[in-house]
Amino acid sequence: MSTVDELRAALPNTAEVNKAGHLVIGGCDTVDLAREFGTPLFVFCERTFVDRASSIRASFAGATIYYAAKAFLSKAVCRLAEQQGLGLDVASGGELHTGLAAGFPPARMIMHGNNKLDSELETAIRAGIGRIAIDNLEEIERIGSIARAAGRRQAVFLRVTPGVTADTHAHIQTGHHESKFGLHLRGGAAREAIVRANAHPGLELRGLHAHIGSNIFDADPFQESIEVLFGFLAEIKAEFGLEFPELNLGGGFGVPFVAGDRPFDVKHLGELVLSTARKAAESNAVTVPALCFEPGRWLISNAMVTLYSVGAIKQASDELTFVSVDGGMSDNIRPALYQARYAAILANKAEEEAGFAVTLAGMHCESGDLLAEDLPLPRSVTRGDLVAMPATGAYNYSMASNYNKKPRPAVVTVADGQAQLMIRRETYEDLVRLETE
Repeated sequence: MSTVDELRAALPNTAEVNKAGHLVIGGCDTVDLAREFGTPLFVFCERTFVDRASSIRASFAGATIYYAAKAFLSKAVCRLAEQQGLGLDVASGGELHTGLAAGFPPARMIMHGNNKLDSELETAIRAGIGRIAIDNLEEIERIGSIARAAGRRQAVFLRVTPGVTADTHAHIQTGHHESKFGLHLRGGAAREAIVRANAHPGLELRGLHAHIGSNIFDADPFQESIEVLFGFLAEIKAEFGLEFPELNLGGGFGVPFVAGDRPFDVKHLGELVLSTARKAAESNAVTVPALCFEPGRWLISNAMVTLYSVGAIKQASDELTFVSVDGGMSDNIRPALYQARYAAILANKAEEEAGFAVTLAGMHCESGDLLAEDLPLPRSVTRGDLVAMPATGAYNYSMASNYNKKPRPAVVTVADGQAQLMIRRETYEDLVRLETE
């Protein structure tokens, strides 16, 4: 089995190998892309994103699907998400600005954040944003007052913490009681927020929001979260006579990164979520609200690969060989931040057997700048070869930095054999453009 076949689940849907033995994405030879646009280079497969959007809409029939912009955002992706019938989940003024600049309908946006600035809220509310997720008690009065000053009654969710611990890295668990996000069900903060928000004339309380974490492969935590939330909805109905029309269950669906990773079955999750919600509603004597979801990684991660050029190769010992590339933690901080695992292919030698274990090293002045360890590559790997790393669409470019004054890479869209520049490569002049002296 070839490396491409082994990594089929992690690669874009359009990945194939041509007669020259080169990796092809979206009908474009990656060797040609690297020659034309340089490396490091993010290659975005439009077809994969479209297929994922179609799949998740079908799996959660009748639900509102927001694309979680923090995974990766550009004006082009905003327009593509809108074309696919998705909403847009933004978590900062910059993400909001990008969506508005792309012409994305603000009524189909939801704003998140545990510390929203007044200026961000004012811009969102004036623009006519569809929903704002209230994260803490203090936000209730601020958002309500800003809405009233703008002559609006703002629709809001209350983000609650259900106390569910998902099986994922601690840094991306968000539903447990120690999370910085949301109003805890335990201790009364969520109940108090409902009373305040429901009474505020500037707010229209639409329902609850809960997000339990990121890159989750097990459906059980989602099921547990639904059961907890419906139990709380029953308590609110009994105490205040309130029933909410919407329930936002967040995102966090896992994706494959390396050989052997199984794709997350969103069709099964959709069936499980809907059946669990119906059963929980019936047992708690409440109606089933309209459901909302916010996938980001699941839509974008496997739609993108990063291309790197091989530089220095160093045999540190009989057991350890470093293959260095022209990127690293400035374009992919995830391995250093929370030990994320990645695979790779020699894109210009995609049919060669990969049985030589190496450590793929970044070019930065940090010992921890290692993109992948025990990575199988062909023994013929040499300077100038082209490395393709799959599943780099989510939280790679969006968390990129200029560490060591490294310009951020370009991003190209590929579809039907055509490549189009989405984001140009930064220049050295860009790195000093904001300096005042």
